[in-house]
Formats: sequence, structure tokens, C-alpha cells
Amino acid sequence: MSSIVSPRATEFRVPAVSNPPRVPAIAIASVLLCVLLVSLRPFQPAGPDTTGGDIVNQLGFGLIGVTSFAALLMLADRRFLAALISPWWILLFGFIGLAVANAYDPASALRAVMFTGFGMLAVLAVLCLPYDADGFSRVIGIVGTTVLLLCYCGLILFPDIAIHSADSTEPEHAGLWRGSFTHKNVAGPVMACLGFAGIYLFRRGSRFIGTLLFAGAMFFVLKTGSKTALGLVPAAVVLVMIPGLFGLRKLVPFLCMAVLCFAALVTIGTVFLDSADQLVQSVAPGTNYTGRVTLWQFAAEMIGREPLTGYGFESFWRTPLVTGSDQPFDREWDIRTMVHGHNGYIDIALLMGVPALLCTVVVFILLPLRDYLRVPLLRENVLAADFFMMIWFFLAVNALLESFFLRRADPVWLMFVMALFGLRLTARFTLPTVRDSH
Repeated sequence: MSSIVSPRATEFRVPAVSNPPRVPAIAIASVLLCVLLVSLRPFQPAGPDTTGGDIVNQLGFGLIGVTSFAALLMLADRRFLAALISPWWILLFGFIGLAVANAYDPASALRAVMFTGFGMLAVLAVLCLPYDADGFSRVIGIVGTTVLLLCYCGLILFPDIAIHSADSTEPEHAGLWRGSFTHKNVAGPVMACLGFAGIYLFRRGSRFIGTLLFAGAMFFVLKTGSKTALGLVPAAVVLVMIPGLFGLRKLVPFLCMAVLCFAALVTIGTVFLDSADQLVQSVAPGTNYTGRVTLWQFAAEMIGREPLTGYGFESFWRTPLVTGSDQPFDREWDIRTMVHGHNGYIDIALLMGVPALLCTVVVFILLPLRDYLRVPLLRENVLAADFFMMIWFFLAVNALLESFFLRRADPVWLMFVMALFGLRLTARFTLPTVRDSH
């Protein structure tokens, strides 16, 4: 019987390939992850232009894609790549292809999908290149501390950019930190994920770096003013780690799914179910999630008009269909200025249709939970799977209030992809350490 104390077990395969050169592999993975989190244009309040019209992004992300592809071919075990192939993923990409063909501007939509693909390929390289747990930990430690230092230095060197100001289009966010990121709603989730990385490093024995990373990231989350992140981080830690202390790791996916379903019920569920709305209003009268409910009501009505195919990839928000619509005087948010629906699941249905949403739920929600159940009880696999599971839970719930699914080079989306791929790999391969590799 396997045990998390023992790093070796015959029932799970260790990839039978020679180890890649450690220094180049770790260096490439570190650079890729750092660029993915920081972006090619850090400290840009308006956000980096990932539409493809910017030559820096065209060349930069093209280079990231080529570098990742070449590194995977030369340095990674190809069985890692084969393990990620799934009929459900293939079906999802089929829906994406249909949504591109159905787009308002197919060329722009195809370009957006290409950027999304480059980012996902880079995340895969980050996971596969280090080969062993020690190398992956080193990548996480290097990138985590680099991003953290960059953001804190930005507060000193570029305070007008690294901190939301009253002169912006969102004066209500004045004084809230965003660091090198485009918005506090990006900084908060990414910093929360870095906090989980600190826990992972601490559990593996890197006590100083782990503590520094967790404390620095959590303080930054506090200064972003993100109540969602502050509430979800403890929930993720408790739900994922506590059951394991009592030998009940198999309960983790079910507990996480129960919390996710309840969160969906009291957020987007209030739009579709009167009983859910009554429940929320009885507990917290006047709750509308800072105006999101009116936005979701509009989105739900529009989904009802195109339930099967949606409106096409990148073809709803900021298109004439929305910008040319009427704005009732009592609507809290002006939908004509929205760039997304502040709910990842709703946006999938809007852009790709309800069948695509169902496929997305399988790929983004059900498959990761199944993978976690299949993780072998080996120490390194358990620690890595817990790390990815905390990220997965945090972002799956966060997607009920923000929209980042399939959003090109959005660092929040890419951290979610890391959790999806990471859970799949830890469920299928033994993660060796340096001493196990020799």
C-alpha cells in the first residue's frame, strides 16, 4: 500500500527517460513563468494590448510560443504531453473553433485564440521542463520572489501606476494596490496563488522562502482591497489541507465541489432562481455584488436568444450589439462599457453557447476533481497536488465574480491552466526528487 512517507512505489510509473539538463530547463521555465505573470508590458494601467495589433506582443508572445514548443520537444518527456490529451479537451477546442468561425471578426478571434494557445503552451513547459519536484520548487521560488519584489519596488518607483489613483476611470479604487499588474482584480488572485506557492515551498522544507512568499503575498492581497481573495484563501487552505491531516484526502474534491456549487447558487443562481435570491436577501438585504446582478440579468437574457452557438469568440462585449443597446436610467452598471461579464461561466455561454459551457464545466471542474482523487499517495505528488488544488478551488470560485477563462495572456487564467495541467500530471506520474533521479 502506498504511503505519503515513502517516495517510491512500484504501482506508479516514473518516466523512463534521461534527465534533461537541470540548469537550462529550470532557467527556461523560470523565464517563461516570470514573463507570463509580469507580462511583456508591466506597469501598464490600461492593460497590455494582447489583441495582436502591438508589435511587441506579436513578436513577444510568438517567441514565447516557439520557445515553449522547442523546449518541450528537446527537454521534456513526451509522455507528459500525451497524458494531457483528452477527448473532452479536444471537444472544447472544437467548440472554440466553431466560436471563432461564428465571431464578429473571425481574424481577430483567431488571433486571440493563438495568444491563448501560446500562453497554455508556455504553462505546460513550466510544468514539464523542471522534471522533478526540486526543480519545480526552484522555479516557483525564483519566480514568486521576483514577482513579489517587482510589485513592491513598483510601489516605491512608480506609485502613480502601481497604486490605483483617483484620476483613473475607477476613482473608487483609489489607494488600492495593483503592483505591476493591470488591475487590483488581477493582482489579488495572482498574489493569492503566490501565497499558495509559499505554503507549498514551506511544506517541502524551504521554510524561509515559503514564509517570506506567503507573508508578502498575503499582505499585498490585503492592500488590493479584494474581499473575495481574502475570504477564499483561508477557505482553500482549510478545505484542501485539513482533511489530509485526518487521513480524509478523498473528501477534498467533494468538499470543494459542494462549496463551489453553494457559491454558484448564491451568486449567479440569484438570477435564475427566485428561492436563491430570497435566501441571499434574507441574510444580506440589498446584496447585488456591486452591481453584477444587473449585468448577469442582461447576460442571461442575451444567452436565451443564442443558447446553442453563442455570439462568437470575442464577439459580444464591446461590439455594436452591446455598445449600441439602450441603457436604462436605473441600471447600476453601464453595460456599453463592459469588457466582460464579471462571471467566467456566463461569458463562456455568451461567446460559445450552452453546450460549450457544459463541456467547459467538465474540463475545468469535473476532470481536475477526478485527477485529484487519482493522485498517488507519494509525498511529492501529494504536496504538489495540494498546491494545484488550492489554486484550482480559489480560481474556480473567483470565476463566479470575475471573467478570465480563455483570456489570452491573462496571468489569472494562466495560473488556472497551471492548476488544471498540474493536477493531471500529478495524477499520472510519480514526481521524483533529485536524489530519486540519479
